[in-house]
Amino acid sequence: MKKVSLVAIALISMFFNGFAQKHNIDKVAAVVGNNIILLSDLNQQYTQYLYQGNPPNADIKCRILQNTLTQKLLKQQAEIDSVMVEDGQVDDEVNKRMRYSMQRAGGQERLEQFLNKSVLQYKDEIRPSVKDELIAQKMQAKITENINVTPMEVEKYFKTLGDSVPEFNTEVEVGEIILNPQLSKAEKQRFHDKIEALRLRVKSGDDFGVLAKTYSEDPGSSADGGDLGFFDRSTMAKEFTAWAFKLKAGEISPVFETEFGFHILQVIERRGEQVHARHILVRPQTTPESLTRLKLHADSIYNRIISNKLTFAAAANLFSDDKETKYNGGMMLNAENVQARSTIIPVDKLDPAVFLVIDTMKVGGVSKPDLFSSPDGKQGYRILYLKSKIPPHKANMVQDFPKIRDAAQSDKINRTLSEWFEKRRESTYIKIDDEFNNCSELKIWTKNTAAK
Repeated sequence: MKKVSLVAIALISMFFNGFAQKHNIDKVAAVVGNNIILLSDLNQQYTQYLYQGNPPNADIKCRILQNTLTQKLLKQQAEIDSVMVEDGQVDDEVNKRMRYSMQRAGGQERLEQFLNKSVLQYKDEIRPSVKDELIAQKMQAKITENINVTPMEVEKYFKTLGDSVPEFNTEVEVGEIILNPQLSKAEKQRFHDKIEALRLRVKSGDDFGVLAKTYSEDPGSSADGGDLGFFDRSTMAKEFTAWAFKLKAGEISPVFETEFGFHILQVIERRGEQVHARHILVRPQTTPESLTRLKLHADSIYNRIISNKLTFAAAANLFSDDKETKYNGGMMLNAENVQARSTIIPVDKLDPAVFLVIDTMKVGGVSKPDLFSSPDGKQGYRILYLKSKIPPHKANMVQDFPKIRDAAQSDKINRTLSEWFEKRRESTYIKIDDEFNNCSELKIWTKNTAAK
């Protein structure tokens, strides 16, 4: 990295002091190299923190500034290494955050009342910081992308734990076959007719966004008038993508079906291989008749498994409707270690409903089909399989090598990042406003930093 010249530092310092004097409300909170951090940006992030339901805490501003300083260093390196993010990706992230905020607020109007500005204004304000955040994430991933640990490094890391070797509670490996009810053509028709009526209302002049807010059953976009932001061809269901990239701006699709239900969509804008669209979703509801048919199907699968006509893994592959476990022998993955595809799950991390069933099962046992409700409220039947059960124990290299390896890799990544930041801090001009002198976590940012 090039060191900042004395002349450049003098100019930055003049700007820092001059800006602060002329703009008391929006002064410069810090300078990192050639990047300036405004106090208003920190206050904006603090407002987001409060809006998430957190209590007022002045110390949080210290942490926000620390995170922002980190982002600026990463962004500075990203510019050198030509690490960039697409505008469409930034738009998607901004829209996702807005949808989440509107859900928490209870709608767009209530959010705007809290912010004292329009959602469009707020989107424009947060877009630069969101872009910096995405660039920083991408740069950090590049720094650590080739970090791996050898078995020798894992063993060395384990020895350094000494008396701090963790103890693990009971762990299990659990398989599941999820069966969702299938509606007949006649049963689906009334839901198709419902959304077709909405499509005709739009054609007759009714506002698409208003109808989406009122009738759409997509919790992620209904509060935002069905707005999905920009997305590419790999983001949505194939049927959805087909219509989104076929229509011109302003056009409305006919009713079409995906795994989520019946949709109509309207294209708002097209930017190359990115489409900005909004939609209305109607989810077909389960009928008693469809559940009766499903129970007979589930019993048939269960009987074939326990009579050894079909292994659990084969049955999951053939019949399960859960895409996450279907091609994994039906085995659930540890949600905290999905990347490593670990199937060993602490019992306290299991769905309580699943734990109640497997708690009384013997290893190798298969449960009878059980009626359950998925997180989105849909009913179905589930068959569970207890593959293994590991009693509570102190971590050891034989039973727990994958977990110890992951911990060793995380430790190596953290050390690599710490060394990277230490070098960049030493060679980068950093100035923090006196307002933050009491922030203990910021001391390291000014320690040994100088004009070099």
